[in-house]
Amino acid sequence: MILIAGLGNPGSRYERTRHNIGWMVLDELARRHQIAITKSQQEALTGSGQIGEQKVLLAKPLTFMNLSGRAVAALKHYYQIELSDILIICDDLNLPLNRLRLRASGSDGGNNGLKSVAASLKTKEYARLRCGVGMPSSEERRQRGTVDFVLSQFTAEEQVDLNEEIARAADCVEAFCMEGLETAMNRFNG
Repeated sequence: MILIAGLGNPGSRYERTRHNIGWMVLDELARRHQIAITKSQQEALTGSGQIGEQKVLLAKPLTFMNLSGRAVAALKHYYQIELSDILIICDDLNLPLNRLRLRASGSDGGNNGLKSVAASLKTKEYARLRCGVGMPSSEERRQRGTVDFVLSQFTAEEQVDLNEEIARAADCVEAFCMEGLETAMNRFNG
């Protein structure tokens, strides 16, 4: 079984914010593969099903972004999932909108959700799919700050790129599940 965790924050206030792009990608995967993400367990909403021949568990941690690792680690232990069968989907300020970066391991890049996952799993050796949400301009950072930016919704002008990015991210996750990490990295990075 592959654990695919989309990072985000629970509650309608955060529903379509930049920080919740991981949840948006999970929603697209759930739609494509008829997986209901409705079971409450281990501090997450989960749904299990198939992507191709691969059994998957889709998970939305309910611990808020900064404590996402608690839910990921609890699900890993409960289902006895190997580290190589975990994929975390999150936002990335350092990538422009509609840009993806899939990696086998690495730093948290300033993402507190990834920092929590690494701390809870006691390793940085897990796959992560970073979805670009853009960087606020220096004026926006001065006026609102980075936190307000990631908790803001995408603008109307960004919707086309956002929809394309969500679809491509779901395609990437499908490739990861059916063809493996290396193939998915070669196809979707860059």
